[in-house]
Amino acid sequence: MNSPAKENLPLLLAAAACLAFAGLASASLEDVETAIIEKDYQRAHDLSQELLTQQPSSAQAPEAKYYLGLSELRMDRYADARKIFHDLLKESKDHRLQDKAHLGIIDSLYMEGQYEVALLEAQSLLKASPRSEFLSLIYLKMARANLKLARWDKAREYLNKIVGEFPESLERHVAKQLLEEKQYFAVQVGAFLDQQRAQTLTEELKQKDQYAYIVETIDAEGKKFYRVRVGQFAVLSEARNLMSQLSQSGYPTLIYP
Repeated sequence: MNSPAKENLPLLLAAAACLAFAGLASASLEDVETAIIEKDYQRAHDLSQELLTQQPSSAQAPEAKYYLGLSELRMDRYADARKIFHDLLKESKDHRLQDKAHLGIIDSLYMEGQYEVALLEAQSLLKASPRSEFLSLIYLKMARANLKLARWDKAREYLNKIVGEFPESLERHVAKQLLEEKQYFAVQVGAFLDQQRAQTLTEELKQKDQYAYIVETIDAEGKKFYRVRVGQFAVLSEARNLMSQLSQSGYPTLIYP
């Protein structure tokens, strides 16, 4: 004689399957956007893939694909991100989304250190979309690429353009800060609200025979940061060598400007 539990097993399995399907169907663009905002890029990646397997509407599918590419980019998988963005450019006719895909490609090239190619991509985007709503961001990416190529005057030209022509943009504050940077490369190993912590790290680095110093900056919200930097190099490759050395010693590193 079968027990009640065994008799109900098919029903229980069916219910579990329905719940699993319901959970799968719950993936939405809002969920993906939330994961991106929270910087949970693995979750954003998984939700984007989930959404794409559910045969979303023609309006949702390109957005989901963009977020998939963006999550790959944020997880430093640059080649994979580029492939997704390039596919999106072929598939989507939405000009705004195309501009965002182009910006993703530029970012992936920049993060890989392909500054010349990133600059060419940005110039191509500017030519193809001269009235893009992302103009100030495009100019900022062009400025950053020129900075890494030590083309200081050209970089300042784009930065001044942002400050003068886009006073309400999010990029204006970054542009103003970059205009205050000196014309050399340095390796940043920390940014602190507490000046004493910055001073302690600076002294630690000096004891290791590193040329360390503090640069004070103010963010868009008016908070003062004490940034600890090491070295002053005319050539980017020398800054990269120092960055590698400091990274191997356990310091978080970033090259400025």
